Amino acid sequence: MDLINSVLNLVVPPASLLMLAFAWPTLSFINACEWLYNTYFSEEMDNKVVVITGASSGIGEQIAYEYAKRGANLVLVARRDNRLHGIADNAQRLGSRHVLIMAADVVKEEDCRRFINETINYFGCVDHLVNTASLGHTFFFEEATDASVFPILLDINFWGNVYPTYVALPYLRQTNGRIVVNASIENWLPLPRMSLYSAAKAALINFYETLRFEVKDEVGITIATHGWIGTEMTRGRFMVEEGAEMQWKEEREVQVTGGPAEDFAKLIVAGACRQAAYVKYPSWYDIFFVFRVFSPNVLYWTFHLLSTSHVSRRTSFIGTGRPLLEGSPPRKLLTGASPGTSSQSQAPVYQQQKVE
Repeated sequence: MDLINSVLNLVVPPASLLMLAFAWPTLSFINACEWLYNTYFSEEMDNKVVVITGASSGIGEQIAYEYAKRGANLVLVARRDNRLHGIADNAQRLGSRHVLIMAADVVKEEDCRRFINETINYFGCVDHLVNTASLGHTFFFEEATDASVFPILLDINFWGNVYPTYVALPYLRQTNGRIVVNASIENWLPLPRMSLYSAAKAALINFYETLRFEVKDEVGITIATHGWIGTEMTRGRFMVEEGAEMQWKEEREVQVTGGPAEDFAKLIVAGACRQAAYVKYPSWYDIFFVFRVFSPNVLYWTFHLLSTSHVSRRTSFIGTGRPLLEGSPPRKLLTGASPGTSSQSQAPVYQQQKVE
């Protein structure tokens, strides 16, 4: 067996590359035809029901507007229900007939069950579930002074997608609906200072890839991956978890550049409506996967040069849908109360409001 594996190790990689090189034109033609067909016969979203988590800002907000332009009824879910009022008004001006806004925490199963049940009670169905709540960070793993931040990152990036999916899946089966996942290129492209975020996204992608086989054609799954996206992280807004409440802070010194969230949102909604399995923004990131498989040392050397030791190390947490934490020691931020805010934990706020 060892001899067979040794031979296969030498033969299979170059043979596969050679076959792919010859098949690439044909595969590209087939993909183009499939794209044209699915675009022409894309799903009509008029009067359909779309649940969007993390809808209070960033990509989630922009996705809500894109669905609104297609005439979909919306259920907007976020921790910050105060911002949802304005977003709901904008969505109605863009074309949504009915908009529900709900304050809920997607890392709590009971909250997810509640807003899905309220959606069913009001609309009678769910056609698309869009999970956009996400939380990134920019710290070296060894810098973390409080390990209590680790489960927060994993909860939001993993369980914050799994729980809504778990609750909504039976209703999505009834409508042959679709799940849309906001992932990131970091699920397979190793970037410095993003170890926990990358691990959570890798787990998320593998969960949905497995779920895709389990649900077969009954429920579609669109996985959207992106590089840097300009959301509230570019505007210096961060959030601190304090028990069951969120406190808001600002960090004016953080500079993050990237493509606009609006463009990514348009691609996501268009891809979901044409039943695309994947949406990538930008797609040229895929070339790094070749290096990852066939020459991983190239990526290692590149990122080693980018993350030189003389660069000032600063800890901060960046949310692509739910901003969190300003750039100061995590222990202070996670355990201390900000001025005018009680440090006592309170029950999560849950509200349902109809906007018509």
